[in-house]
Amino acid sequence: MKIKSEQEMLDFGESFAGKANVIELIGDVGAGKTTFVRGLAKGLGIKEPVTSPSFTISKSYALKDGGFLVHYDFYRLSDPGLMAEDLQENLANPKNVIVIEWGESIKDLLPKNHTIIEIKQTPSFRILNIK
Repeated sequence: MKIKSEQEMLDFGESFAGKANVIELIGDVGAGKTTFVRGLAKGLGIKEPVTSPSFTISKSYALKDGGFLVHYDFYRLSDPGLMAEDLQENLANPKNVIVIEWGESIKDLLPKNHTIIEIKQTPSFRILNIK
């Protein structure tokens, strides 16, 4: 799938709401991962601004059904430490929607059937591969 603009990435994220509870995003810095999450959040009914968790490791946004959209960024962690426990707790709640960026260090904790979206950026568009 080709995404030609930031708005298309937002729209794709919004359309993805309700399709998966655990999503791993793979892509270089600036590829559009957080833009996807902003669209997903909108599709889930979240009104507050969604920002990258690069420096905080995780951010949570309340959902109407009592769950949370939890957005992780493990870029700065070669060993997740206590964040692995936090991730496991959030994965245990079926009402939560979990999005993980840079998940190599926690890949063994993710459910086998999680959705993987790989974003490859080119000068004029992004290509999405969904598994």
